Amino acid sequence: MAKYGEGDKRWIVEERPDGANVHNWHWAETDCLPWSKMFFTKSLSDLTILDGQGNLRIKTKKVEKVDGEAYVNIRKGKVIPGYEISLSVSWEGEAKDGEGKTLLKAEGNLEIPYISDENADEDPEVKVTVKDEGPIGKALKEAMLAKGKPLVLEKVRDFVQAMAKGGPVKDELEAKKSAPKTNTTTSNSNSAAVSKEKVGVEKEPKKEVEKEGKKGFKTITMLEKFNCRAKDMYEILMDENRWKGFTQSNARISKEVGGQFSIFDGSVTGINLELQEGKLIAQRWRFGSWPDGIDSTVNLFSMSLSLGLL
Repeated sequence: MAKYGEGDKRWIVEERPDGANVHNWHWAETDCLPWSKMFFTKSLSDLTILDGQGNLRIKTKKVEKVDGEAYVNIRKGKVIPGYEISLSVSWEGEAKDGEGKTLLKAEGNLEIPYISDENADEDPEVKVTVKDEGPIGKALKEAMLAKGKPLVLEKVRDFVQAMAKGGPVKDELEAKKSAPKTNTTTSNSNSAAVSKEKVGVEKEPKKEVEKEGKKGFKTITMLEKFNCRAKDMYEILMDENRWKGFTQSNARISKEVGGQFSIFDGSVTGINLELQEGKLIAQRWRFGSWPDGIDSTVNLFSMSLSLGLL
């Protein structure tokens, strides 16, 4: 057993520059607290509340703090926001008489102790305080509550809506949705393979798909290397518990020829065509979104791991 703080690198998940979360299958989390601070600082700083009405002038000064946590989870393109934050904004006011002479200048604070995704459909509690508790100071406080509170809650609702759309990753999500789609129903891809200690890579000859009468199908070749034994890779791919651990998605995998499997939370289903332990996995795959009658033959074999989608 490894000591605390140490671990077998084969079992440690790391961010890789060449990694890809294809179609957002995997759970991806983004820290949104820095973005939340920028959002409220921009929307609530130097915000005019009253500009002479009733001889009162009130405006916010700056956002003093945004504490707590905020994040967005993306799974299969679905946005799942989460946040529990508190907010504090300083404000200042001035009261004048009928001749325009200043009667009092006062400062105060506006606090929202709890903004949460659990109460996204409700306005949070807003507290307003003023440093001068005299009659004019209290009048400024009441004006801040009456006129300032609705404006601040409007900005909070804007924040809630922005988080629901992805917060700082909104533009990235919209770009993926608007990206042009290919007309290819399925594709062929070759992935890497595993020798005894290090993986050797061999390309599987491309098949002339159109000669088989399936026009419009294309072949895409991809190569990946895995520094492990072929036997280990076979066990990972055929063990549903390990599959769940690596992909963070539900899976049911039969280890028998002719047996059925379901992976990626049921989005991909199929049957085992041929199995040779540590050497070959031949399966028929089908995505739930594919038209009826369309499936793919996937071959994974030692020395060259090939995904052939036919």
